[in-house]
Amino acid sequence: MAYNKVIISGINTSKLTVLKESEKIELLKEIQATGSKEAKDKLINGNLRLVLSVIQRFANRGEDIDDLFQIGVIGLIKAINNFDLTKEVRFSTYCVPMISGELRRFLRDYNSIKVSRSLKDLAYKAMQAKEYLMMHNQKEPTVDEIAKLIDAERSDVVMALESISEPVSLYEPVYSDSGDTIYVLDQIGDKNSVENWLDEIFLREAIKMLHPREKKILYMRFFQGKTQVEVANEIGISQAQVSRLEKGALSQIKGEI
Repeated sequence: MAYNKVIISGINTSKLTVLKESEKIELLKEIQATGSKEAKDKLINGNLRLVLSVIQRFANRGEDIDDLFQIGVIGLIKAINNFDLTKEVRFSTYCVPMISGELRRFLRDYNSIKVSRSLKDLAYKAMQAKEYLMMHNQKEPTVDEIAKLIDAERSDVVMALESISEPVSLYEPVYSDSGDTIYVLDQIGDKNSVENWLDEIFLREAIKMLHPREKKILYMRFFQGKTQVEVANEIGISQAQVSRLEKGALSQIKGEI
């Protein structure tokens, strides 16, 4: 597979290697047994593509991509230092929240949006508790577990973590299958959304030309305000199929306008 040449922090990303999970485990065993710097460097270099993948979620925050990459590598190193080989969990699965947590801390500290000091302190404690639970349980902790550990109300922890989380675009893809991409927007119900682009009465008339299943999907989506997930569960098909049928029906209606 050919990759476009992109230089980040002096590294040509097209030449980055990708290690197999078995190779990662062997290197981790060597690092923990001997402290081998060579093995650690090889493991870091073999996971830089993972760091690149994670920082894409934070790329639209106005921060320099090189800075984000370097912070992401710090999170990767922390994951290497704290990974427990006795737990049945993939190394990459453990790495992602560690890298994300490091990036969120960086963005929190340099965030242009002012957050109260008490909320920042609580968020910092919550992030520390999250890392502690991650290291001991080798899995993502729940909000309740974090709140219990730091002796705080669940609602306060949620608010604190939300204050340092990055915004998500409504058009960010969350799933893709054979060209049928599902976006965050598709998973949000809005009873008034149809009024933003087409008069409701005219739409009802246009729907009459469609296949009965397409009629039902559009009616549930735009007149009942249901999400694609809710529609899929109700009529017994996948969300990807709902997305495909919805887009096809809308294209047909627009062609008649």
